[in-house]
Amino acid sequence: MAKKKISDSQLLAPVAESSHKYTRGLVGVMAGSAEFPGAAVMVCGGARRGGAGYVKYFDQSDRATNLVLSAYPDVAPVKNFDDERINTWVIGSGKPQVKKLPESRYLVLDSDAMSLATQSHSTFTVITPHEGEAVALGFALRDRVENAKTLAYELHAFCVLKGPGTIIAAPDGTVIIDDAGGAELSTAGSGDILAGLIGSMLASWQPSNRTEVLEVISYAVKAHGLAGRAAAEELAPVVATDILDYLPYVLKNN
Repeated sequence: MAKKKISDSQLLAPVAESSHKYTRGLVGVMAGSAEFPGAAVMVCGGARRGGAGYVKYFDQSDRATNLVLSAYPDVAPVKNFDDERINTWVIGSGKPQVKKLPESRYLVLDSDAMSLATQSHSTFTVITPHEGEAVALGFALRDRVENAKTLAYELHAFCVLKGPGTIIAAPDGTVIIDDAGGAELSTAGSGDILAGLIGSMLASWQPSNRTEVLEVISYAVKAHGLAGRAAAEELAPVVATDILDYLPYVLKNN
């Protein structure tokens, strides 16, 4: 398969005529819990729209699983982490019980799972904290940019520090600041969608180095912000499901 050219003129990875669901990338999701079952739906919703050909959900035989499969019959349940075809895992949104991290080329960690970042054996790891989670991880918030850079360096992961002007920092100190998203993104479930979207775009683009990984993450953050902005032009107040609804429209046009 020819290498896909990463270009900022197109947010979604191009799909070759010879593609099938596995060549387009496969995302595994472990999210949701009895306390926050809807988070699993939000993550899978974002993952379904990021370009990956297949989304699988880690089945914990609970309400979250039932919600995911009811909402998205194209998402397949799995019982373990051993599917080697899964090249990206998205783990932690909605506080599932995470006992171990799977090995995959790309790993996206959210919520409590971010504390396991240094245990990751994935080639590229991404964490997605908001400011409260950054503090919980032990990092004082004095300067958002410096804090994101420190998180990335200390945890050996790409850091997506959510908030006004989401900051994407690589472990080497490179930083991208997003200007697409606005205050409409500050709604429950929005970050879960972003985690799924990042995972799906990594799975579909299959970036091979840190520069490309940073670029692909920025695509997901931009698409998320544009979807929120588009929703805000038509609706008030914007809720997370509105962001999901507008994602395919902004991705089609960018």
